[in-house]
Amino acid sequence: MSVRSPSVTTVSGTTGSGTSVQISIADLGTPLRDLTFVVVDLETTGGAPADAGITEIGAVKVVGGEVIGEFATLVNPGAPIPAFVASLTGITDALVATAPRLATVLPSFLDFLGDAVLVAHNAPYDVGFLKAACQLHGHPWPAPAVVDTARLARVALHRDEVANCKLGTLAAHFRTTVTPTHRALDDARATTDVLHRLLERVADFGVTTLEDLQAFTSRVSSAQRTKRHLADGLPDRPGVYVFQDAQGTPLYVGTSRRIRTRVRSYFTASEQRRRMAEMVRIAERVVPIVCATTLEARVRELRLIAEHKPRYNQRSRRPETQTWVKLTAEPAPRLSVVRAVADDHHDGARYLGPFTSRAGADAAIEALLLAHPVRTCTTRIARRPRSDIPGCALAELGRCPAPCSSTGDRDAYLRVVEGLRTAMSGDLSDAIGSAERRMALLAAEERFEDAARWRERLGHLAAASLRTHRTAALAADPGLVAAQPTADHGWDIHLIRHGRLAGAAHAPAGTDPRPIVDALLATGEQVEAAPWPAPAGLAEEAQELLRWLDGDGVRLVRSSTGLALPAGCGGQVVARLGEVRRSASRQVLDAEDYSAFSRPRGPVDVPVTRIRSA
Repeated sequence: MSVRSPSVTTVSGTTGSGTSVQISIADLGTPLRDLTFVVVDLETTGGAPADAGITEIGAVKVVGGEVIGEFATLVNPGAPIPAFVASLTGITDALVATAPRLATVLPSFLDFLGDAVLVAHNAPYDVGFLKAACQLHGHPWPAPAVVDTARLARVALHRDEVANCKLGTLAAHFRTTVTPTHRALDDARATTDVLHRLLERVADFGVTTLEDLQAFTSRVSSAQRTKRHLADGLPDRPGVYVFQDAQGTPLYVGTSRRIRTRVRSYFTASEQRRRMAEMVRIAERVVPIVCATTLEARVRELRLIAEHKPRYNQRSRRPETQTWVKLTAEPAPRLSVVRAVADDHHDGARYLGPFTSRAGADAAIEALLLAHPVRTCTTRIARRPRSDIPGCALAELGRCPAPCSSTGDRDAYLRVVEGLRTAMSGDLSDAIGSAERRMALLAAEERFEDAARWRERLGHLAAASLRTHRTAALAADPGLVAAQPTADHGWDIHLIRHGRLAGAAHAPAGTDPRPIVDALLATGEQVEAAPWPAPAGLAEEAQELLRWLDGDGVRLVRSSTGLALPAGCGGQVVARLGEVRRSASRQVLDAEDYSAFSRPRGPVDVPVTRIRSA
């Protein structure tokens, strides 16, 4: 099998007998004015529908635009309500302590619903909980007709009218008489007003019956229908597809295991995204890029989005917005947030990242400064300051050795810097210890929200450190080859050089993969290493490669350097924080949770990759 770059190809009322039939009024469908709607909203514990963790039900029954009944009750879910849910809704364990259980409430609600049309905002969520509740308590689901006001709004309103279709946004847009409050009855009342305003809007499109309404929310636009020919001739193989306008400008880049099948879906009712319908109206051709493997397709997609920044792609468009935390290489080093990694590692600079947000970088800096209090000013300081002016307020408080002053303790400052450099080089023990002590102290004072903020800061630091050193290990290898078995009993084989995909090939079942590996090494892209710890390609590409290397069945075929992580770079903290977050999703954190986080644990193995030698 030869190994080569994939090619790019440019794809650019009568009856059947002719007899007129008079349709009766009854055949036109059920008029909306005659329907009974029950507009429902649920508050839950935030868990899965299967748990039926309902804490409140609110419903409004309307006919012909008039409210004829309301239903509202708290529900004791029989399980603790997480703190973040309680803070959002105001529904606490104490509030529902004396409320009836769901088994008692559910029959009354089903009687209230009757044979009405059920309406909800983001209806799949509420319907999922109600179906699960019926199954759990032995009641048949009545299977009512369902209207989703969120979906209706996405079709009826233009993107220039509202920024999004959240209930609060729509309520403000339509100036409803009730403001959503994350309480069930208030939200159901607001949804009722939104429903009426939306029905007034769609009446202009000839929607007057329930059947019209159901067709309107799932219809395929004429623009979508007329563009179906764009999928003709596309290969049904793995790869990337690029929608282009008449000038050849990329509008949208996507990836699929079957290009033709995926592109066809943009011209059917299964495509509900408004921006995609707008994109299809503009598109004039689809360019397929067939790839040897699905990983190659994902990488090519990332590169094309980063290069062309198509206006209808919402992710990966701005890799330049990623940031790094840098320990500067200057006489009095400090922490700084930068856009790119410079070649100053040997001068003493260190980096953590990349971060996708400035907030994450700032949180990691706070966690580092707690244990290693280097200066936070941005003044350029000489190697031997001549000023005898005392330092800033932090120096007066004893939190900075004042390297800006000739009277400051320069050696003490450099010792702090060296500890910080050690932390950013892969030993977070001091930073972890300082953060754990702060959390334990705050928890003992019952300042749980403050403790949680420090937990999140430590989480940002540990995750960034682990990400940095995983990426650095991959970026250091000039010739890593790995393979993954495929469903057809073959192998997907990839060559990675300095953290960038340099070649991809597929070895079919029964084919000796060794010549393919040799061909990849001989013909793969030559890649120059980037400054430590950055990869040669996009940072997002390196993360995609690492996720693939972590995948089931992936085997390391060749490696020039071997893959290893510093023992204390943050893997154990990331694993332990995962346990705390899973606990938080089930119950309210208390002092015991924070102290348990600080207890010594057994070693947690978080390797660079879970792969085996072939």
